[in-house]
This record gives sequence, structure tokens and C-alpha cells, in this order.
Amino acid sequence: MSHLTHTPSSPAVFRIVDLFAGPGGLDVAADVLGHRVTGIEWDDNACETRAAAGMDTFAGDVRDYSAADFPHAQVLTGGPPCQTFTVAGHGAGRRALDDVLKYIARLHDAVRSEQTPWPEVEGTWSGISEELRLKAAEADTVKVLKREVEAARSVTRKAARKNLAEHGCSTEEIKIALKTLEAPLALVRRDADLKGLFDGLVSLEKSLDAHRVRLEELGDERTGLVLQPLWWVIERSRRPGLVPYEAVVLEQVPAVMRVWEEYEKVLATLGYRTKTQMMHTEAFGVPQTRRRAVLMARLGEIDILELDEPHERYRPGGAPAASRDADRADARLWEVDEKSAGRREGPKDSWVPMEAALKKARDIAREIVPDLDLPDRPAFTVVSNYGTGGDPGVRGRRDHDEPSSTVTGKVSRNRLVHKGTDTDLPLFDRFELAEAGVLQTFPVAYPWRGRDRSQQIGNAVPPRLALHVLQHVLEPELSKKEADAKLEQAVTKLENWRPPSEPARIRRREDLEGHPLNGG
Repeated sequence: MSHLTHTPSSPAVFRIVDLFAGPGGLDVAADVLGHRVTGIEWDDNACETRAAAGMDTFAGDVRDYSAADFPHAQVLTGGPPCQTFTVAGHGAGRRALDDVLKYIARLHDAVRSEQTPWPEVEGTWSGISEELRLKAAEADTVKVLKREVEAARSVTRKAARKNLAEHGCSTEEIKIALKTLEAPLALVRRDADLKGLFDGLVSLEKSLDAHRVRLEELGDERTGLVLQPLWWVIERSRRPGLVPYEAVVLEQVPAVMRVWEEYEKVLATLGYRTKTQMMHTEAFGVPQTRRRAVLMARLGEIDILELDEPHERYRPGGAPAASRDADRADARLWEVDEKSAGRREGPKDSWVPMEAALKKARDIAREIVPDLDLPDRPAFTVVSNYGTGGDPGVRGRRDHDEPSSTVTGKVSRNRLVHKGTDTDLPLFDRFELAEAGVLQTFPVAYPWRGRDRSQQIGNAVPPRLALHVLQHVLEPELSKKEADAKLEQAVTKLENWRPPSEPARIRRREDLEGHPLNGG
């Protein structure tokens, strides 16, 4: 059946399945918009956080589930891990991207004709999955061999270092010899053992190089995960007995935009209208500069327009709009006013500085989380854990009256110093976890649990960005006035959100039967 003429009406509540759901950035945004979300997440720590936040969660690998397991889901969302693409410009990154694009092309060929029998479409996916499985299995074998060679190299280097020292070589001479794999010629000529050690090191280095090359060729097993959302859309669209998703929203790092653009071609064949957009989070009220590649798709004939940016983009050294326009000096920085949603008219709001977001969070915390005592710091500068300008020794810096730089899994290592100095604050010279979450626009009361909490925060979708995207895609029929009002209400709910008194139960695959999205 053709879906090209299908124009669905938006229900009051959408049922969403969220792949690679993380700690719940998109989920909490969907929740305050009134939708119901079920997430699939394989990280136990993120699952702990989700449970404490009351998020419906199936634990496990997305590859162990299928679209057919959740036939009543109306919307598919997700942010598949794509670490291999972040090395774009290097051989491994380019190769991983090329492989994924070829797989997408194969899937597209399989669904171009609506007359293609389902078993044939499914066979294409099975073939791709088997190729990826065989690559992963071989990569595991190569990794074992590589570790064995590394262990042998370590033993050989230790023996060579001892031999050279016994011959009276200095520390610097030994260091150079081991780096170049060339022992002093005079010593090699009269010491067969030393010659054998260095010949062995040369051979071991060649073996290691061969293993590294092969691992690059085989790629990272996570590379194939970026195909999962596409296959879920295809299965729902073409498998007999299932109906297509009403909408699809996917997001990832900028390097994945090329993948989303290829996704668009397949989704168009399946009857979707699509839009890809590189979104700057500070332009959507997030007190942080971060770029995300977003794919938005809607089944039927409703075009998806580019999502307007209600806030200005941050430019280093540039003053926010409020300080340039005296008439707007009292404009709220954290709340959404009547012009904050898409389809806006008139001037844009300022980007949100860290100090405004953190002050608002402190005020809210006093009301709803009295035990959470967030610090009120003097003017500060954040010194990043990362280098800038290509120099790892030059740390990035952002002042308190600017948006944060991208919040990463290393956010707890960022130093807070007195503004304009290198002098650490005497107290609270690191962000609290709740503060780091706020810079991602999580509610101040969000219950971070498990280990690697900074990593959970850094990996998450900023909920404030998710609010804009979900409303834009799921409710295109809203008038500007209706959209603005609903978004303003949602932001207030998001800021004042609090977790349930009891955690949700983490589900497993065996718990599918009876679940609302499974037919229960």
C-alpha cells in the first residue's frame, strides 16, 4: 500500500519508542509535552537514572529487540552511538562512514518497489547483519592476537632495556634505541642476543601494525548501530501486519549529518516528508553551545519546515541581545516568552548565560529540593578540561555570563576560577552534578544514579532542544499562538519537574508480553 497520500491527524498523546535512550533527555521532554515514552538502553548506569526518574525502560541491546516488538508505538526517536564517525578526516572515520552509506544504499534498493516481497526485504537486512556480525567476530579475534603481541613486545623491550644498560648505555641512548628500534651498531655486532632482541622488536611492531590496519578495516561494532533506526522504520513500513510510524526524530553529532541525508532518501521512498537540520543548542534556550545533527520526518503530505531559532547564536565576544537593546533589558533569559517557539516573528531572544540558568535552578531547588544546597558563586570563568585551537595545552575558557561550552562526560573535571584569572575559587571550584545537568537543561531535581554520572549527563540530549523538536514534528497543525503557549507551559513543567516517589521497574525482553506498546 502507498503511504504517499496518508495525512495523519495528531493525537493528543503520542506513544513513542526511544532507541539508545540514555538517561532520559528526550523522554523527560516528551513527558512534559504530554506524550508517553518507552526507552531501550543498554547502559546499566543510565538505566538506574531512568528508573529513578520514573521512565519506562527496557534494558538491553537494541539489536535484541525489533520494531515488531512495539507495534503500538506511533513515533520512533533515537540517537544511535556513532563514536567511529567522530574521527572523520581520519582513515577509520571515513571508512566507517563509507561502509554505513553503502549499507543504507542496499536497504534503499530493497524497498524501492512496494511489490518487493517482505522475505526479500528482510533477507537484505539479514545479509547486512551477518556481515556486521562476522566483522565483529573477526575483530574480537584480532584484538586478542594484538594483545598477545603487545604483551610479547613489553617483555622484549624490558629485556632489551636491561641488555643496553648492562652495556653502559645512558638512559637517553636507551630511549632513542627503543623508539627507533635500532641498537648501537657496535654493540649489535658483538652481542648476538641484543641483535636478536631488536630483530624481535621489529617483527613485533610489524605484526602490531598489521593488526591495527585490519581492525580499522573491520571497523567498530558500534558503526552498525546507526542502521538500527532505519531498519525499524523499514520493518514498520513494509512488514505485513504492521503500520508505519507517524513520525521519526533522530539526532547525533554533526559528523552523522551525512548519514541522515541518506536516510532521507529511503524515508521519502517509504512515504515520509523529511527535514535535516544542524541545530545550535544555545539558539533554543540551552545555556550551552553544542551542535546536533537532527533528522525530522513525518508520514504523509505535511511538509516539515526548518525549525526557527528563537534565541541568538553565541559568538565569542558578542554581547547578548538584551544588553544591546535597552527596551528588552528585562527580558527573561531562562523562561520562554511568547516569541520563543518556531515560526517566530520579530527579534530573537538573547542566548542564555550560565549564571542565569544556575540562578534559576537555585531558586527552584529551594522550593522543590530543599536538601539540595547549590552554591552561589562569585563571578567565575570555566576552564575546560579540553584544549582549544588544536593545542591541548591551551584550555578553553568561558565566563559565567556566557553560555557554557559543550558539556561532555568530563564536565566534572572543568575548573572554576575567579573571572579573568587562573585562581581557583576557594569553594565549589567544580560544577555539582545537578548544575551540570541544568546546563544541559535537565530539571534541577533530576535523579542522577549509578556510576559515570558525568558521562551520562554529557551524552544526553538536552531536554530543552528536544521540546522544540518534538513539538515541531508532532504538532505541525498548531497555530503560532497555540505552539508558543504550549511550549511555555512545557518549559515551566520541565524546570519544576520532580521524580516520582518510587522508582520505575527496569524491564527486560521477557517483560514484553502485556506491555502497552506490545499489545497489552
